[in-house]
Amino acid sequence: MDLDRRRILHSGAAVLGSVALGASLPAGAAAGVREPGGPSGDAHAAGGRSAATANYPPVGAGTAFLDHRSLLGDVPEAEWYEANIPFVDLPDAAIQETYYYRWRVIKHALKYTGPQEGWILSEFLGPVGYSAPHGGIVAAAAHHIREARWLRDHRYLDDYIGYWLRGSGSGPKPATDFLNKNTTDWAHQYSFWIADAVVARASTDGRWQHAVSLLPELERQWKGWAPQFDAEVGLYWQTPVWDAMEYTASSYQSDDPYHGGDGFRPTLNAYQYGDARAIAALLRHRGHRGDDAEADRYDARAHALRVSQERRLWDEEDRFYKHVMRDGNPGLRRIADREQIGFLPWYFHMAPARHAAAWAQLRDPQGFPAPFGPTTVERRSPWFMHEALEGCCRWNGPSWPFSTSQTLTALANLLIDYPAQPHVDRTDYYAVLRSYALTHRKNGAPYVAEAHHPDEDRWIYDSRGHSEDYNHSTFNDLVLSGLLGIRPRPGNTVVIAPLAPLGWDHFAVENLAYHGHNLSVLWDRDGRHYGHGAGLTVWLNGRRIHQQAGLQQVTLDVGGAVQHVLPHEVDDLANVGQEGHPLARASYTFPLDSPAKAIDGQDLHRDTPSSRWTNYGSPNDSDWLAVDFGVPTPVSDLRISFYDDGGGVRTPDSFELHYLGEGGSWHPVPGQRRVPATPRRGALNRILLDRSLTTTALRLTAVRTAGGAVGVSAWQSWRTQDPRLDVAIETPPDGLVPVEPGEAVEVTTTVGAHATTVVSPELLVPEGWEAVPRHTVRPTSVKAGRTLRTRWLVTAPAGLPPRLPQPLRLLVRSRGKGAEHFVTSVVNQAQAG
Repeated sequence: MDLDRRRILHSGAAVLGSVALGASLPAGAAAGVREPGGPSGDAHAAGGRSAATANYPPVGAGTAFLDHRSLLGDVPEAEWYEANIPFVDLPDAAIQETYYYRWRVIKHALKYTGPQEGWILSEFLGPVGYSAPHGGIVAAAAHHIREARWLRDHRYLDDYIGYWLRGSGSGPKPATDFLNKNTTDWAHQYSFWIADAVVARASTDGRWQHAVSLLPELERQWKGWAPQFDAEVGLYWQTPVWDAMEYTASSYQSDDPYHGGDGFRPTLNAYQYGDARAIAALLRHRGHRGDDAEADRYDARAHALRVSQERRLWDEEDRFYKHVMRDGNPGLRRIADREQIGFLPWYFHMAPARHAAAWAQLRDPQGFPAPFGPTTVERRSPWFMHEALEGCCRWNGPSWPFSTSQTLTALANLLIDYPAQPHVDRTDYYAVLRSYALTHRKNGAPYVAEAHHPDEDRWIYDSRGHSEDYNHSTFNDLVLSGLLGIRPRPGNTVVIAPLAPLGWDHFAVENLAYHGHNLSVLWDRDGRHYGHGAGLTVWLNGRRIHQQAGLQQVTLDVGGAVQHVLPHEVDDLANVGQEGHPLARASYTFPLDSPAKAIDGQDLHRDTPSSRWTNYGSPNDSDWLAVDFGVPTPVSDLRISFYDDGGGVRTPDSFELHYLGEGGSWHPVPGQRRVPATPRRGALNRILLDRSLTTTALRLTAVRTAGGAVGVSAWQSWRTQDPRLDVAIETPPDGLVPVEPGEAVEVTTTVGAHATTVVSPELLVPEGWEAVPRHTVRPTSVKAGRTLRTRWLVTAPAGLPPRLPQPLRLLVRSRGKGAEHFVTSVVNQAQAG
């Protein structure tokens, strides 16, 4: 993407989680088997009533062969990784170090956008001018889904997929040159293969019901590319820049090297092929009347694309898939150059086995090999590295993680799923993966930016405050599904087909979340490294289910998928847009920091880009950070991530929490239970209240006994919503509740129920406002499929300025099974005209 577009507008910080209350695996655990049934950290108030959900999804029964804390190193909130990621042990230090680093990249990329849409995965650590709402960019979204599908907490991807298919990521955008003049919505701004990614994710976690529920939106997304389908040619066309490839060997051969080169490419056609096949699979899985016939139609469309691609894009002489210019090319002549995108058909199993000779170019010295490669165009091309060192973004030679990810995924498919061929083997997969791992360094430390020099150990598209932890590719998915060969399947099986070097004496992957189970795989050639038998051993939920002498492919039955339902939690402090409420302010702020960045949806523990509040350089003995909700808000589960740079800003020795009471006075927050009891470096501090507190503002004062600066990278206030309810404040199309200063205006709220639920609604308004129900409000049973409508008379202050939005909060209390309590809420803005 164009460097000119990459001005960071602002950075951000907040991630779900805290120090585990009862860790799921002790630090430095020796080899052994974990007993089932241990909690991951439920919190209880006095009297045993559940006051909060667990910090993280429970790991459950599994193995404990590896020293997880040693493998993680010094990372903030190590418990999050313990609960979420598969742990690996590899004899290759470069790949292993990169693996754990790339999980930190994913954690940094997690951005909480607010209660309405929840989590997304960002590409940049701060939004850029061409991003969708909240900073989403669709170009690498399928990479994000592939990589994060291995996380145990399914809420991140549930929200993120929903963002692109149902949320603001699917909403309208201007059709301009800057934002892609060919499309009118964010989910089609760049080429995107979401249905294939959704099926890959469902094959991993086994949650097919969720995937099937997305069918209407997946079909709409697939059909949304119809304007770029040329029926006569039988293929889709795309502009290289909207493949996220600004300057390419293709576009350089047009009148406009940046926006030109419209053509029929292996990219969008392969994506549409893969998505059509995925939609067909989901239709058959759903099995409604007519679904089989509709699935056949999608398969037929995919087949037609494949036939046209073989006819138009495959160059039989050069044995490669190539770009074909759309304009000024009546004979549909292919360009002469082989580009790395020609490997893409194997990513989706679109290429026939007879074309495997294309992969010889991965070895050919004039093809794509490079010490830090592969290259994005073959070396023999006259466009190789043309202007590439003059500035971003040239995809005509530089090593590009986005494309490397696709090539390695395609290569794993070729080696595991296709017939044997003489052109490449497992040594090539390992060699390319290792060279890819070696690019992940800067000044000796793990790092990933946008593009790397293919022949020199340096990033060439990399700028301070912009490129850090650049999340535009996969790596860990390549380790898990390729190198270690964990091949998810839609049924009750898993395929283990490692591409690891045959000379390796050992490797391990432990407690990989698969279909709701924990899968561990150990390779120990002679049984002496791990001490649990020689050969390849597979464990399911802590129980050994298979052992074999060699690394040959094996298919194993893992039983039916187990569904783990996680609570729907929302953070009322988050303000990712840094506009309106919640509003953060402080008694003093270091000029390069901002109070707003403590509540902007991300939790970043790095110096660049800045994403925190600190009082570095303050003349005060102590300073406070306060957040104004703008409207009364329930508080019961607070989480604070303190920033510690190991230098001038350190973890505080203690902190105080106050809430704003009536009359504008501050009072200590009562009934706190803190974990840990005192702040600890790298720990997300959790403060649970014995009883929920409703307030309009909170204030934090953190101090160091000996003096010195403190900082906050994330401050959150979590509550659990009732998944059975849909709540809303009715508004006109502009989304603003109209009010008249000094006059009562009727406002309607609704509570819809998916299951019969007893609810108690309350409309909360800012200080100086009044909300009175037209009729007495009592706990009411709302039957499944019905909606409770409540009308309120809302009076704004007589002096309310016009066009100054103020929040209104609908609060709905309900109970679940046993003593489970929910507080479901929605906020809308009210404004005087």
